[in-house]
Amino acid sequence: MRDAYHEELDSIGEGLVEMARLVGSAIGRATTAILDSDLKLAESVIAADQKVDDLQHELEARAIALLARQQPVATDLRIVVTSLRMSADLERSGDLAQHVAKLARLRFPERAVPQDLHATILEMGQLAQRLMAKAAEVVVTKDVDLALQLEQDDDEMDLLHRTLFQHLLDDRWKHGIETAVDVTLLGRYYERFADHAVAVAKRVVFLVTGEHADELQQDIQPVTGVEGA
Repeated sequence: MRDAYHEELDSIGEGLVEMARLVGSAIGRATTAILDSDLKLAESVIAADQKVDDLQHELEARAIALLARQQPVATDLRIVVTSLRMSADLERSGDLAQHVAKLARLRFPERAVPQDLHATILEMGQLAQRLMAKAAEVVVTKDVDLALQLEQDDDEMDLLHRTLFQHLLDDRWKHGIETAVDVTLLGRYYERFADHAVAVAKRVVFLVTGEHADELQQDIQPVTGVEGA
């Protein structure tokens, strides 16, 4: 009975990894769709989000069933509750990838992103995909150090986000209001996607240590000198 219980817990973890991989792929394909004005690819990203939603519903049902049947305590309870929260982060990430694809569809056959911003949007999309891949790795390995690195990695996304706004506020902006709105939305989608990847990693930290990531980082004091110096 206990073995079946832990197998179910493991199955929930595997489902979270699958969700992370699906949404990571989705943001990569959505980025290609928005930059290339690829309607077929955009439609495939939009349709594929249903699988992410279905996985979340399945994981929620499993987790709630475990809570009802087993009434877990301590670490096991933390696993179930944290898994529910991670699945919500991942489902929202899938929605954000879908938003990017929907914008590509809305503007087809035109391109939503001006040529001079292609490199920045491409970099944001690639970074979002890498962050989610790292979040998936953290879920598998339960590596706290790797999880804590994600927040530092996210600083790069924040920098790219600011770069977009610098373009929008530049007096030389010549692409009109509609494109400015599109670019503003895209920047927000990628920035929020990255935030959800970081949130997944932070939840793994809590799962493993029982401490919130922010509190754990405050406890880690940098070495500033050599003892006796």
